[in-house]
Amino acid sequence: MSDTTISGAPALTDEAARLDAADELRAKRDAFALDDAVYLDGNSLGALPRGVPARLADVITREWGSLRIRSWEESGWWTAPERIGDRVGHLVGAAPGQVVVGDSTSVNVFKAVVGAVRIAQARGAHRDQILVDEATFPTDGYIAESAARMTGCTLRPVAAADVPTAVGPRTAVALVNHADYRTGRLHDLPGTTAAVHAAGALVVWDLCHSAGALPVGLDAHGVDLAVGCTYKYLNGGPGSPAYLYVAHEHQPRFDSPLPGWNSHADPFGMEPAYAPADGAVRGRVGTPDILSMLALEAALEVWDDVAIEAVRAKSLALTDFFLRCVGTYVPAGRVASITPVEHERRGSQVALRCADAGAVMAELVRRGVVGDFRNPDVLRFGFTPLYTGFADVERAARVLAEVLADGPADGRAGEPSESGVAG
Repeated sequence: MSDTTISGAPALTDEAARLDAADELRAKRDAFALDDAVYLDGNSLGALPRGVPARLADVITREWGSLRIRSWEESGWWTAPERIGDRVGHLVGAAPGQVVVGDSTSVNVFKAVVGAVRIAQARGAHRDQILVDEATFPTDGYIAESAARMTGCTLRPVAAADVPTAVGPRTAVALVNHADYRTGRLHDLPGTTAAVHAAGALVVWDLCHSAGALPVGLDAHGVDLAVGCTYKYLNGGPGSPAYLYVAHEHQPRFDSPLPGWNSHADPFGMEPAYAPADGAVRGRVGTPDILSMLALEAALEVWDDVAIEAVRAKSLALTDFFLRCVGTYVPAGRVASITPVEHERRGSQVALRCADAGAVMAELVRRGVVGDFRNPDVLRFGFTPLYTGFADVERAARVLAEVLADGPADGRAGEPSESGVAG
C-alpha cells in the first residue's frame, strides 16, 4: 500500500514511542525469543522465554541423561506439581498448598466440576443442577454435560452475567469463564462467587484467559475451585500442563473422580484400596509430565520480579491504545469491536468483527502481524504486557487499515495461515 497515507499515523507513532519509553515493563521483552513480527496471539500460545531451552537441555542431559531415576528425588521431580503449583498460585492470588500443576485443562475441569458436585451433594441438600456459561469454550461445555450425566444432575446453560440470578436451591455448581475466549469480556468473579455462595452452591472458575494478564484474587474472593492452562499468558509452551485450585476449606472433602496413584496417601505402598492424600496433592492423578512441567517452571521465572497489578495496568493501556489506533486508522464501518470498552469488563484481548475475517487475518499474518481468527467473522488480538509494546500496537492497527484498504491478497480467502488452536 505504498501510495496510501494513513491519517493520524505520525502523531500516534510518536505517542507510541513515548509510551514505550515510559513503560516500566519494557525490559521484560528481552526475556523472550521474538522476531520482527508483531505477535498478538499470546492469548492462544505465549512466546518462548529465553531461559527455557537451557533449562530443558539440563533436564534432558543431566537430570534424565545422567541421574536418571534418581532425579525423582535428587532433582525434585516428584514434588514439581505442588512446587510449580505454588508459583502459579502466587499469580492468581492463592496461598501455598492449594494449586497443583498437571494434566490438561479439560481433565482438570472434569475433576473440579465432579468434585464440586460431590461436595455440594454431601451437604445434604437436594442439588441436582449444574450451571454452565453458555458461551464457554466448547470443551468446558462438553465436560460439564458429561459430569451432569455422571452425577445425576441436569445441565443448564446460562449467560455468564446471569449466573447470579440463575443460581438457586437446586444448583450444585456453576462453571464460569473469568474472561470470554471469543470477545475478551471479563466477567464479575467477586460478585458471581458471592451470589453462588449465597444460594448454597459452589463455583468453578476457568482462568485460561485471565491468569497472567490480570489479578484474579482466588483466596480474597472465596473461590471454591478453579482451573486454567499455562500456555497462554503464562508462556509455558505448547501443551504445557494445566493447573487445579482447590481452596483449603474444601480439600478434606474433595473427592476426585480420577483417583490415581499419584494422589494416594501412600503412593508407593501399592495398596489395592484408595486412600486420598491430604492437601493439593489430591488433585494429582498419574505420573507427571516432567519435561513439559519443568519447561513451565523455567518459563515462570520471568515473573519473579513482576507485579501482576503492573501487568494489568499496561494491559488496559495497550488495549485502550489499540482501540484508539483502530478508530483513527480504519474507516468507519469496516470493523466493530465486540470487546467491552469499560476496563472492569475487559480482559487482555480485543476482538473485532470483520467481513471476510479469515482472509483478512491471513493477510495480516503475511504482513507480519500475528493474531488469530474465530469463526465466523472475528479477528482476535491478544496483548501480553510482558513483551508487547505500544509501537507493536500502533503498527498492528496501521497494517490492519492497509489490509482493509487493499483487500486480502488473491488466493488467500481461506483459513489464516497462523491461527490459535488452543482457545
